Amino acid sequence: MLKSQRQKDFVFDSVIYVVLFIIMLTMLYPFYYVLIASFNKGSDSLLGGVYLWPRNFTLENYRVFMDDPKWVKAFLVSVLRTVSGTLLGLLLTSIVAYGLSHRDLLFSKVYFTVIVFAMYFSGGLIPYYVVLRSLGLLNSFAVYIIPSMLSTFFLLIAISFFREIPAELKESAHIDGAGELTIFFRIILPVSTPVLATMALFMGVGQWNSWLDSAYFVQSEELRTLAFRMMEVINKSNSPMDSLAVANSASAGVTSFSLQVTSMVVSIVPIICVYPFLQKYFVHGIMLGSVKG
Repeated sequence: MLKSQRQKDFVFDSVIYVVLFIIMLTMLYPFYYVLIASFNKGSDSLLGGVYLWPRNFTLENYRVFMDDPKWVKAFLVSVLRTVSGTLLGLLLTSIVAYGLSHRDLLFSKVYFTVIVFAMYFSGGLIPYYVVLRSLGLLNSFAVYIIPSMLSTFFLLIAISFFREIPAELKESAHIDGAGELTIFFRIILPVSTPVLATMALFMGVGQWNSWLDSAYFVQSEELRTLAFRMMEVINKSNSPMDSLAVANSASAGVTSFSLQVTSMVVSIVPIICVYPFLQKYFVHGIMLGSVKG
């Protein structure tokens, strides 16, 4: 009886592992294909049949990518907006959340009502555009940073997390003569690493992948982001009269498709490098910040 049960468990576990392995391959192969396509000659990739490794290995796609000042500038703009937007967003969201986390705060229900209303309802694109124009943010780097500095979703998560911190920590610091800013920066923030790392990961990925603001609110070519350039190349690759693709195919074997997958690899690498350092805080921060409270 026991042996029969073990055989059933073995079969059941084997089926689960096989299904999970197939799902893993389904999810990872697109990334792998983009990687090998970026190292394969563009004109050769158009012939098809490149599935497991580069058939005609070349670094020409990356050379063309790096030689194009538009891509380099777009990469630097994306890095700058991601770093500055994440740091400033994290700082402002944490400060506001800490203030709202005090249970004895006057009119706290009013503040929460406004926050929840703003999270579910927005004025739409045109009023948003008018507001940005009135503030003088259009066609400037600040349009990437200032509107995203305070997120209502992350604000609620941070408030819930801060409320779980024992009040004795703040009370003992008050007795020692510490002010609110000292308590916040020297006590609250050091013990809030899980939720801060989680918010930083979400904010960073959001800033890195965002292209709508670059398309709608920025006209200067110097301020275009990497995600916008990728979208631009994708649109061009869908055009049969893409002169750039034809010219590149005829000269160096670089096509708009190979340039597109190369930009994808370049855009993915920074996120892959950062994620392992934040992953250990990810689940813990989300669970403490969203379930409790």
